[in-house]
Amino acid sequence: MSATLGLALAAGLAVLPATAASAAPAAPAAVQGYTASANSGSTYAGSSAEAADNQAFFQAVMASAKAKQAANPGLATVTVTYDASSAPSFRNQIAQAAQIWNSSVQNVQLRSGSAADFRYYEGNDSRGSYASTDGHGRGYIFLDYQQNRQYNSVRVTAHETGHVLGLPDHYSGPCSELMSGGGPGTSCTNPYPNGTERSRVNSLWARG
Repeated sequence: MSATLGLALAAGLAVLPATAASAAPAAPAAVQGYTASANSGSTYAGSSAEAADNQAFFQAVMASAKAKQAANPGLATVTVTYDASSAPSFRNQIAQAAQIWNSSVQNVQLRSGSAADFRYYEGNDSRGSYASTDGHGRGYIFLDYQQNRQYNSVRVTAHETGHVLGLPDHYSGPCSELMSGGGPGTSCTNPYPNGTERSRVNSLWARG
């Protein structure tokens, strides 16, 4: 993967809030946030290590989903299962984000269910919302309360879900580009991927 990839981690990792910490995996090695900084929209250029971590997360989600598909070889579409039970405040936003992606792409579909390929968590974090990975293929999406009040919450959720489907951050993009995240500012409310993003996800999931 190329292009920019989210937040740089300073020394030490913020602790997840109690609502998520009990069920969340270990602290992430890398995160891809909605904004380049929780306090600013400045562009962060990312690193090759974060790109590799994101790729590992994406490939693990794909491998998990495709293993399930193997039991039903007649299915033309890969189904990625998510668990939103640890983010109850965002159930509606998560459902809307899933519907947006499901109506935007054909080769992969998102479904809520058990035996999830990835999970959502909620709470307070100074880094804002992010897709997190430990670099070994395990990861989750964290939705921050304050950031989801500041920015359009469905856009935030759809953006972070885009990382699970294989897309990197591109903060310098326009509001019409979902993966520009918080780059265009708080007035941007577009929760839909553009044509290039839709094509990229379809391509990534066409044959794995």
